Amino acid sequence: MNADGRPTEDALELLSAPAEWDLPPDRHLHYKDVLMQQIDHDLGHTPAAAPTPTQPLAPAPASAPRRRLARPAVLAPLAATVLAGALAVTLTCTGVGQGPVPAAGAASAGARAQNASVTLNRIAVAAMTSDVTPVRDDQFVYVKNLTVENKGTFDGPVELGAPHTVETWTSQDPKPLKNLGWMRESGKDAVMPDETIPIESSDAVAVGIDHPTYAWLSSLPTDPDDLLALLRREVRVSDGESREQAVFSLIGDLLSQTLMPPRNTAALYKAAARIPGVEQIPDAVDVAGRHGIGITREDASSATRDEWIFDEHSLAFLGARGFITHDERKGITSDTLMGSTAVLRRAVVDLHGEKPGGADR
Repeated sequence: MNADGRPTEDALELLSAPAEWDLPPDRHLHYKDVLMQQIDHDLGHTPAAAPTPTQPLAPAPASAPRRRLARPAVLAPLAATVLAGALAVTLTCTGVGQGPVPAAGAASAGARAQNASVTLNRIAVAAMTSDVTPVRDDQFVYVKNLTVENKGTFDGPVELGAPHTVETWTSQDPKPLKNLGWMRESGKDAVMPDETIPIESSDAVAVGIDHPTYAWLSSLPTDPDDLLALLRREVRVSDGESREQAVFSLIGDLLSQTLMPPRNTAALYKAAARIPGVEQIPDAVDVAGRHGIGITREDASSATRDEWIFDEHSLAFLGARGFITHDERKGITSDTLMGSTAVLRRAVVDLHGEKPGGADR
């Protein structure tokens, strides 16, 4: 209640929000365009360790620009080197999905932006009702996704491969790490199918945006304005990308591939609602064919559009899609799907390679 006895704004939102909330699990997506660019990036640059929230993040050196083609809700941008020769892999959860691009409808851009703000704040309030068990430093956050990605050549047209599963085990160890976790892909078009591969960096990565443990996420500001200001200062902006898009993608990374206390989850959604250019679309579909509400942001600077998908009833996170909106090299002149992902499961396990009990959800 306010001092005058009236309900607070958050309390009013809670009354109108669905009672059920499944803390959004998420997905992991990497595709050839990002892979090839990251290989070029890693061959010419050794990434700096990420700082804690009290230690400002140094900007990425100007000699190491990298254009993110598409990455809506993603894991923090880990410069991951997979132990298989000198193969470099980027763990960027690229929000993407199959099917036609939904029409924006008759609503104006202003109305879509207002709808997005309202919906994200409802999702934030719903997140506050979730029951999250704290994750210990010796445990792993497990995420299972269904993914489809671009299998086309770097300079050629987009060619989506077959849907396949991607499982990741992210370490919660607060020490600077070279081995940030493990991943395994299964199914047609999987990379190194059924092999459990370490996710490694050439240098040890300190806890922070690039190594976001439960404990570190718990230490972030819960005031959305303070949180947004911190993310704007610390985010790494790729060449050709706007800072606002980089922050939108980073928030998606943290929300989709990690676990954190409900108050921090809510703060991230409320921070996303404050980013200029974020809009709502009436229908979006993930790679599993699940329809939901789309929250999207198009970035003219990088010619990309990122999209998050939520269940229209429970507001649970379903998946994400990523688009290229323009690329003369590939002959793209309108929204072209680069990939799609659907979250099948997220849980906490004691060992890498271990699967949580119970059915996928």
